[in-house]
Amino acid sequence: MSDKMPKGKFISTVKVGEKGQIVIPKPARDMFSIKPGDTVLLLADEDRGIAIVSNDVYMDFAEAIFAAQDRKDDEN
Repeated sequence: MSDKMPKGKFISTVKVGEKGQIVIPKPARDMFSIKPGDTVLLLADEDRGIAIVSNDVYMDFAEAIFAAQDRKDDEN
């Protein structure tokens, strides 16, 4: 199924194991360069569902927040 997906897109189903764990399929890991031992951020919203974000994305977001705070502090 993933062979027919547009470039940069992936869809799959995964099973939740007895310990509540899921496996991120290899094509998705490859797409986001997720390696064993990497940290990912899980976002959950009761109405909208669950998203898994790569470490780089949330680190960039956190750095932007800190930079904005620094600019605000410099203005005061």
